[in-house]
Amino acid sequence: MVHVWPLELRDGELGLRPLRRRDRAAFEGLRARNADWLRPWDAIDPEGGRGMPHFRAVRRGNEAQARMGTHLPLVITVHGRLVGQITAGPIQYGAVRSATLGYWIDREAAGRGVVPRAAALLIDHLFVELGLHRIEVTVRPENAASLRVVQKLHLRPEGMRRAAIHVDGAWRDHLVFALTAEEVATGDDGRGVLRRLHREFPGDTPAT
Repeated sequence: MVHVWPLELRDGELGLRPLRRRDRAAFEGLRARNADWLRPWDAIDPEGGRGMPHFRAVRRGNEAQARMGTHLPLVITVHGRLVGQITAGPIQYGAVRSATLGYWIDREAAGRGVVPRAAALLIDHLFVELGLHRIEVTVRPENAASLRVVQKLHLRPEGMRRAAIHVDGAWRDHLVFALTAEEVATGDDGRGVLRRLHREFPGDTPAT
């Protein structure tokens, strides 16, 4: 079980990879176009201000965390076009062996099965390649789209964390969902969550 960076994962036209220097225009444009769409769900440090950190700081922070093995921050691409981001972290080993997933997606790509596929692809990697035991996702109760993601992935509801994360100007309640490696039937190809997702939702189509 080895943490590899840089990491690239693929499922057909959908890819996960590190943020690159040449992504600056696409990344900043994507965040700007989706500012209102993402604002109700973006976690913000209450002492750090509301503004999005500079691209260079984001990329350098991602690289530093990934090389230390504490996070796997990856952009989501479809047919090579950047459409969002998914991050596993903090990654914990030892007696815990767990990680939390966070993600966001371009409004134009939402509802087409992109995020569930990206999450399934990353979860399989975390279970099989990194030997993690538990994956967790926290979701605001109002976030119907993200609730649909965890349902598709068969994550178990584990209750509510009150005032858990600072989002959109206040400390917000979050529902907790989790999945353990024992709950997934993984094949010789290392695919378990992704295989089940494809079987149950064959009609999901990529963003264009």
